[in-house]
Amino acid sequence: MRRLVIFLFVIICGCSTSQELLGPIELNQLKQPPYSEWFTTEYDNYKPFVKTTDQLKGLLQDVEIKIFMGTWCSDSQMQVPAFFRILGTIDFNGEVSIIAVDKEKKTPSGSAAKSKITHVPTFIFYKNGEEINRIVESPVDFLEDDMRAILSGAVYKHIYQD
Repeated sequence: MRRLVIFLFVIICGCSTSQELLGPIELNQLKQPPYSEWFTTEYDNYKPFVKTTDQLKGLLQDVEIKIFMGTWCSDSQMQVPAFFRILGTIDFNGEVSIIAVDKEKKTPSGSAAKSKITHVPTFIFYKNGEEINRIVESPVDFLEDDMRAILSGAVYKHIYQD
């Protein structure tokens, strides 16, 4: 009986928890199971607007991007693959860092708190080490439209900005 209780405990605990990524991660990790189930589907299904992506090519020079996301978050599961699809479409080869947060939007190093992360995903754009702007949780229009607005210097307010 004791073995049965221990066995059931192990099964229940093993099934009720899932390992989430936390801290700096690599894009390749999102392309591996179990994350590839949503990453690949969303990446393949997103069709960027060619007219807009053509305009992004020149705007992304010398731009660094930092992405805070949660592998547990449905918005991250939808927006992050779409974002990488856009970058792939324009052959972006600049620096992109991905930081996975926990459900409280925290990281072991405190980088999420330092970057004032309140919602995920958050895509932060930097030029010359200074933040230009950010897309928070969901784009106002489409990701590529919001990116164009931010990078062209147009007035842009993310959905949580006053």
